[in-house]
Amino acid sequence: MIDPFGRHISYLRVSVTDRCDFRCVYCMAEDMTFLPKAEVLSLEELERLCTAFVRRGVKKLRMTGGEPLVRKNVMSLFRGLGRHLESGALEELTLTTNGSQLAKYAQELADIGVRRVNVSMDTLDPDKFRELTRWGDLDQVMRGLDAAQRAGLAIKINAVALRGVNDMEFERLIRWSHGRGMDLVFIEVMPMGEIGESARLDQYLPLSLARADIAKKFTLTDSDYRTGGPARYFKVEETGGRLGFITPLTHNFCESCNRVRLTCTGTLYMCLGQEDAADLRGPLRASESDEILDQAITAAIARKPKGHDFIIDRRHTGPAVPRHMSVTGG
Repeated sequence: MIDPFGRHISYLRVSVTDRCDFRCVYCMAEDMTFLPKAEVLSLEELERLCTAFVRRGVKKLRMTGGEPLVRKNVMSLFRGLGRHLESGALEELTLTTNGSQLAKYAQELADIGVRRVNVSMDTLDPDKFRELTRWGDLDQVMRGLDAAQRAGLAIKINAVALRGVNDMEFERLIRWSHGRGMDLVFIEVMPMGEIGESARLDQYLPLSLARADIAKKFTLTDSDYRTGGPARYFKVEETGGRLGFITPLTHNFCESCNRVRLTCTGTLYMCLGQEDAADLRGPLRASESDEILDQAITAAIARKPKGHDFIIDRRHTGPAVPRHMSVTGG
Protein backbone atom coordinates (compact mmCIF):
# COMPACT_ATOMS: atom_id res chain seq x y z
CA MET A 1 0.00 0.00 0.00
CA ILE A 2 1.44 3.36 -1.05
CA ASP A 3 -0.22 6.66 -0.14
CA PRO A 4 -0.42 9.81 -2.34
CA PHE A 5 2.95 11.00 -0.99
CA GLY A 6 4.86 7.82 -1.80
CA ARG A 7 4.91 6.47 1.75
CA HIS A 8 4.63 2.71 2.15
CA ILE A 9 1.95 1.83 4.71
CA SER A 10 3.38 -1.09 6.63
CA TYR A 11 2.16 -0.45 10.20
CA LEU A 12 -1.41 -0.87 11.49
CA ARG A 13 -2.43 0.16 14.99
CA VAL A 14 -5.65 -1.48 16.15
CA SER A 15 -7.76 -0.18 19.02
CA VAL A 16 -9.48 -3.37 20.16
CA THR A 17 -11.61 -1.53 22.74
CA ASP A 18 -12.30 2.05 23.80
CA ARG A 19 -12.65 0.89 27.41
CA CYS A 20 -9.94 1.14 30.04
CA ASP A 21 -9.47 0.45 33.72
CA PHE A 22 -7.66 3.79 34.13
CA ARG A 23 -8.87 7.34 33.40
CA CYS A 24 -5.61 9.16 32.67
CA VAL A 25 -6.16 12.90 32.84
CA TYR A 26 -4.65 13.67 29.41
CA CYS A 27 -6.49 10.81 27.68
CA MET A 28 -10.01 10.50 29.06
CA ALA A 29 -12.68 12.40 30.91
CA GLU A 30 -13.41 10.92 34.33
CA ASP A 31 -17.02 10.20 33.39
CA MET A 32 -16.59 8.59 29.98
CA THR A 33 -19.40 7.42 27.71
CA PHE A 34 -18.21 4.26 26.00
CA LEU A 35 -19.37 2.71 22.76
CA PRO A 36 -22.43 0.43 22.81
CA LYS A 37 -21.29 -3.18 22.43
CA ALA A 38 -23.44 -3.52 19.30
CA GLU A 39 -21.15 -1.06 17.48
CA VAL A 40 -17.96 -2.90 18.36
CA LEU A 41 -16.49 -5.45 15.97
CA SER A 42 -16.22 -9.01 17.18
CA LEU A 43 -12.73 -10.39 17.76
CA GLU A 44 -13.23 -12.61 14.70
CA GLU A 45 -14.04 -9.52 12.59
CA LEU A 46 -10.98 -7.70 13.93
CA GLU A 47 -8.82 -10.68 13.01
CA ARG A 48 -10.25 -10.74 9.49
CA LEU A 49 -9.60 -7.00 9.07
CA CYS A 50 -6.03 -7.28 10.36
CA THR A 51 -5.43 -10.25 8.07
CA ALA A 52 -6.61 -8.18 5.10
CA PHE A 53 -4.01 -5.54 5.94
CA VAL A 54 -1.27 -8.13 6.40
CA ARG A 55 -2.13 -9.52 2.99
CA ARG A 56 -1.75 -5.98 1.61
CA GLY A 57 1.76 -5.54 3.04
CA VAL A 58 1.39 -4.53 6.69
CA LYS A 59 4.39 -5.96 8.55
CA LYS A 60 3.71 -4.60 12.03
CA LEU A 61 0.52 -4.87 14.07
CA ARG A 62 0.11 -3.05 17.38
CA MET A 63 -2.90 -3.75 19.58
CA THR A 64 -4.03 -0.74 21.60
CA GLY A 65 -7.13 0.53 23.39
CA GLY A 66 -8.29 1.98 25.66
CA GLU A 67 -6.57 -0.86 27.46
CA PRO A 68 -6.42 -3.83 25.08
CA LEU A 69 -6.05 -6.46 27.78
CA VAL A 70 -9.36 -5.61 29.48
CA ARG A 71 -11.34 -6.83 26.47
CA LYS A 72 -12.92 -10.21 27.19
CA ASN A 73 -11.18 -13.12 25.40
CA VAL A 74 -8.72 -10.75 23.70
CA MET A 75 -6.02 -13.42 23.78
CA SER A 76 -7.97 -15.34 21.12
CA LEU A 77 -7.27 -12.39 18.80
CA PHE A 78 -3.55 -12.48 19.63
CA ARG A 79 -3.50 -16.24 19.03
CA GLY A 80 -5.26 -15.83 15.69
CA LEU A 81 -2.86 -13.15 14.53
CA GLY A 82 0.15 -15.08 15.78
CA ARG A 83 -0.21 -17.43 12.79
CA HIS A 84 0.99 -14.57 10.56
CA LEU A 85 4.20 -14.46 12.60
CA GLU A 86 4.66 -18.17 12.06
CA SER A 87 4.13 -17.85 8.29
CA GLY A 88 6.53 -14.90 8.03
CA ALA A 89 3.86 -12.60 6.57
CA LEU A 90 4.00 -10.47 9.72
CA GLU A 91 7.27 -9.28 11.25
CA GLU A 92 5.94 -8.02 14.57
CA LEU A 93 2.85 -8.36 16.74
CA THR A 94 2.93 -6.11 19.77
CA LEU A 95 0.78 -3.99 22.07
CA THR A 96 0.62 -0.80 24.09
CA THR A 97 -0.75 -1.33 27.58
CA ASN A 98 -1.07 0.45 30.91
CA GLY A 99 0.48 -2.64 32.50
CA SER A 100 -2.41 -3.38 34.84
CA GLN A 101 -3.10 -6.82 33.30
CA LEU A 102 0.44 -7.83 32.35
CA ALA A 103 0.94 -10.05 35.39
CA LYS A 104 -1.94 -12.16 34.08
CA TYR A 105 -1.09 -12.25 30.38
CA ALA A 106 2.66 -11.66 29.90
CA GLN A 107 3.67 -15.30 29.58
CA GLU A 108 0.86 -16.13 27.17
CA LEU A 109 1.74 -13.13 25.02
CA ALA A 110 5.36 -14.29 24.87
CA ASP A 111 4.27 -17.83 23.98
CA ILE A 112 2.20 -16.48 21.07
CA GLY A 113 5.19 -14.61 19.65
CA VAL A 114 4.95 -11.11 21.09
CA ARG A 115 8.52 -9.99 21.73
CA ARG A 116 8.12 -6.50 23.17
CA VAL A 117 5.48 -4.28 24.72
CA ASN A 118 5.03 -0.58 25.35
CA VAL A 119 3.87 0.31 28.85
CA SER A 120 2.38 3.74 29.48
CA MET A 121 3.66 5.06 32.82
CA ASP A 122 4.23 8.72 33.64
CA THR A 123 5.50 8.74 37.21
CA LEU A 124 7.17 6.59 39.87
CA ASP A 125 5.32 8.32 42.70
CA PRO A 126 2.38 6.09 43.84
CA ASP A 127 0.21 9.02 44.94
CA LYS A 128 0.89 11.00 41.79
CA PHE A 129 0.28 7.85 39.71
CA ARG A 130 -3.17 7.44 41.23
CA GLU A 131 -3.88 11.14 40.67
CA LEU A 132 -2.82 11.00 37.01
CA THR A 133 -4.64 7.75 36.25
CA ARG A 134 -7.53 8.54 38.65
CA TRP A 135 -7.97 4.81 39.37
CA GLY A 136 -4.58 3.19 38.82
CA ASP A 137 -2.39 1.23 41.25
CA LEU A 138 1.36 1.63 40.67
CA ASP A 139 2.19 -1.58 42.56
CA GLN A 140 -0.09 -3.53 40.21
CA VAL A 141 1.77 -2.11 37.19
CA MET A 142 5.14 -2.91 38.77
CA ARG A 143 4.04 -6.53 39.22
CA GLY A 144 3.09 -6.53 35.55
CA LEU A 145 6.53 -5.26 34.55
CA ASP A 146 8.16 -7.98 36.65
CA ALA A 147 6.02 -10.63 34.95
CA ALA A 148 6.77 -9.27 31.48
CA GLN A 149 10.50 -9.34 32.09
CA ARG A 150 10.33 -12.87 33.52
CA ALA A 151 8.54 -13.89 30.32
CA GLY A 152 11.39 -12.42 28.28
CA LEU A 153 9.45 -9.46 26.85
CA ALA A 154 11.41 -6.34 25.98
CA ILE A 155 9.74 -3.26 27.51
CA LYS A 156 9.57 0.34 26.42
CA ILE A 157 8.17 2.81 28.94
CA ASN A 158 6.09 5.60 27.42
CA ALA A 159 5.83 8.72 29.59
CA VAL A 160 3.74 11.72 28.60
CA ALA A 161 5.64 14.87 29.53
CA LEU A 162 3.42 17.07 31.72
CA ARG A 163 4.59 20.48 32.83
CA GLY A 164 4.62 20.85 36.60
CA VAL A 165 3.49 17.26 37.06
CA ASN A 166 6.30 14.86 36.17
CA ASP A 167 8.98 17.09 34.63
CA MET A 168 10.91 17.02 37.92
CA GLU A 169 11.05 13.19 37.66
CA PHE A 170 12.72 12.85 34.28
CA GLU A 171 16.16 12.03 35.68
CA ARG A 172 14.67 9.44 38.06
CA LEU A 173 12.61 7.87 35.25
CA ILE A 174 15.71 7.59 33.05
CA ARG A 175 17.85 5.95 35.74
CA TRP A 176 15.04 3.62 36.84
CA SER A 177 14.02 2.41 33.36
CA HIS A 178 17.58 1.99 32.11
CA GLY A 179 18.53 0.28 35.37
CA ARG A 180 15.94 -2.38 34.55
CA GLY A 181 17.06 -2.68 30.93
CA MET A 182 14.01 -0.87 29.56
CA ASP A 183 13.86 1.85 26.91
CA LEU A 184 12.17 5.13 27.86
CA VAL A 185 10.27 7.44 25.51
CA PHE A 186 8.88 10.87 26.40
CA ILE A 187 5.80 12.02 24.49
CA GLU A 188 4.34 15.49 24.06
CA VAL A 189 0.74 15.81 25.22
CA MET A 190 -1.59 15.76 22.19
CA PRO A 191 -4.70 17.95 21.78
CA MET A 192 -7.35 15.23 21.46
CA GLY A 193 -10.82 15.23 23.05
CA GLU A 194 -12.28 17.19 25.93
CA ILE A 195 -10.69 15.90 29.13
CA GLY A 196 -12.43 17.97 31.76
CA GLU A 197 -9.20 19.08 33.42
CA SER A 198 -6.91 22.10 33.27
CA ALA A 199 -6.26 23.49 29.81
CA ARG A 200 -3.77 21.52 27.75
CA LEU A 201 -1.63 24.60 27.43
CA ASP A 202 -0.96 24.26 31.17
CA GLN A 203 -0.02 20.58 30.69
CA TYR A 204 2.02 21.06 27.54
CA LEU A 205 5.80 20.80 27.85
CA PRO A 206 7.78 21.20 24.61
CA LEU A 207 10.19 18.30 24.51
CA SER A 208 12.86 20.53 22.98
CA LEU A 209 13.04 22.19 26.40
CA ALA A 210 12.93 18.86 28.22
CA ARG A 211 15.72 17.44 26.10
CA ALA A 212 17.90 20.49 26.71
CA ASP A 213 17.38 20.10 30.45
CA ILE A 214 18.11 16.36 30.34
CA ALA A 215 21.28 17.07 28.35
CA LYS A 216 22.60 19.09 31.30
CA LYS A 217 22.64 15.89 33.39
CA PHE A 218 23.31 13.22 30.78
CA THR A 219 25.33 12.81 27.58
CA LEU A 220 22.90 12.12 24.72
CA THR A 221 24.36 10.55 21.59
CA ASP A 222 22.29 10.31 18.39
CA SER A 223 21.12 6.79 17.60
CA ASP A 224 19.86 5.31 14.35
CA TYR A 225 17.70 2.84 16.32
CA ARG A 226 14.14 2.67 14.99
CA THR A 227 11.09 0.62 15.93
CA GLY A 228 8.87 1.62 13.01
CA GLY A 229 7.22 4.39 15.00
CA PRO A 230 7.82 8.15 15.26
CA ALA A 231 10.28 8.22 18.18
CA ARG A 232 13.75 9.68 17.69
CA TYR A 233 16.24 7.85 19.88
CA PHE A 234 19.42 8.76 21.73
CA LYS A 235 21.87 6.68 23.70
CA VAL A 236 22.36 7.91 27.26
CA GLU A 237 26.07 7.38 27.76
CA GLU A 238 25.93 7.37 31.56
CA THR A 239 23.34 4.57 31.69
CA GLY A 240 23.92 2.78 28.39
CA GLY A 241 20.16 2.87 27.76
CA ARG A 242 18.00 4.30 24.98
CA LEU A 243 15.94 7.46 25.38
CA GLY A 244 13.37 8.47 22.78
CA PHE A 245 11.28 11.56 22.10
CA ILE A 246 7.94 11.72 20.26
CA THR A 247 7.29 15.31 19.27
CA PRO A 248 4.11 15.79 17.22
CA LEU A 249 4.03 19.50 18.09
CA THR A 250 7.61 20.79 18.26
CA HIS A 251 8.93 18.57 15.46
CA ASN A 252 6.37 17.24 13.03
CA PHE A 253 7.36 13.69 11.98
CA CYS A 254 4.65 13.23 9.35
CA GLU A 255 7.00 13.06 6.37
CA SER A 256 7.93 9.48 7.29
CA CYS A 257 4.53 8.30 8.52
CA ASN A 258 3.94 4.65 7.66
CA ARG A 259 0.89 4.15 9.91
CA VAL A 260 -2.88 3.97 9.79
CA ARG A 261 -5.20 3.35 12.75
CA LEU A 262 -8.20 1.06 13.01
CA THR A 263 -10.79 1.47 15.76
CA CYS A 264 -12.84 -1.29 17.38
CA THR A 265 -15.85 -0.13 15.34
CA GLY A 266 -14.06 -0.74 12.04
CA THR A 267 -13.30 2.93 11.38
CA LEU A 268 -9.94 3.56 9.73
CA TYR A 269 -8.19 6.83 10.53
CA MET A 270 -5.49 7.62 8.02
CA CYS A 271 -4.01 10.25 10.37
CA LEU A 272 -4.16 10.56 14.16
CA GLY A 273 -4.53 14.34 13.94
CA GLN A 274 -7.20 14.53 11.22
CA GLU A 275 -10.90 13.69 11.31
CA ASP A 276 -11.12 12.09 7.86
CA ALA A 277 -11.88 8.39 8.26
CA ALA A 278 -13.12 5.40 6.27
CA ASP A 279 -15.78 2.91 7.31
CA LEU A 280 -14.50 -0.64 6.93
CA ARG A 281 -17.22 -2.29 9.00
CA GLY A 282 -19.78 -1.93 6.22
CA PRO A 283 -17.58 -3.49 3.51
CA LEU A 284 -16.43 -6.17 5.96
CA ARG A 285 -19.97 -7.27 6.69
CA ALA A 286 -21.26 -6.80 3.14
CA SER A 287 -19.66 -9.98 1.84
CA GLU A 288 -17.78 -13.04 2.99
CA SER A 289 -15.36 -12.27 0.18
CA ASP A 290 -12.73 -9.59 0.86
CA GLU A 291 -13.09 -7.96 -2.56
CA ILE A 292 -15.28 -5.06 -1.37
CA LEU A 293 -13.13 -4.68 1.74
CA ASP A 294 -9.95 -4.48 -0.33
CA GLN A 295 -11.50 -1.78 -2.50
CA ALA A 296 -12.42 0.24 0.59
CA ILE A 297 -8.88 -0.08 1.98
CA THR A 298 -7.38 1.04 -1.33
CA ALA A 299 -9.68 4.07 -1.45
CA ALA A 300 -8.84 4.99 2.16
CA ILE A 301 -5.07 4.83 1.66
CA ALA A 302 -5.49 7.10 -1.38
CA ARG A 303 -6.90 9.75 1.02
CA LYS A 304 -4.09 9.63 3.57
CA PRO A 305 -3.13 13.28 4.23
CA LYS A 306 0.37 14.68 4.27
CA GLY A 307 0.25 15.45 7.98
CA HIS A 308 -1.68 16.45 11.08
CA ASP A 309 -2.82 19.85 12.30
CA PHE A 310 -1.88 19.62 15.99
CA ILE A 311 -1.30 23.05 17.55
CA ILE A 312 -1.13 24.13 21.18
CA ASP A 313 -0.69 27.82 21.94
CA ARG A 314 -2.62 30.67 23.53
CA ARG A 315 -5.04 30.75 20.59
CA HIS A 316 -5.47 26.98 20.35
CA THR A 317 -6.03 25.55 23.84
CA GLY A 318 -8.84 23.15 22.97
CA PRO A 319 -8.70 19.77 21.24
CA ALA A 320 -7.56 19.68 17.61
CA VAL A 321 -9.89 16.72 17.08
CA PRO A 322 -12.97 15.89 19.20
CA ARG A 323 -12.32 12.17 19.71
CA HIS A 324 -10.40 11.05 22.78
CA MET A 325 -7.00 9.41 22.50
CA SER A 326 -8.60 6.21 23.80
CA VAL A 327 -10.69 5.91 20.61
CA THR A 328 -7.72 5.45 18.27
CA GLY A 329 -5.12 4.36 20.76
CA GLY A 330 -2.47 6.95 19.99
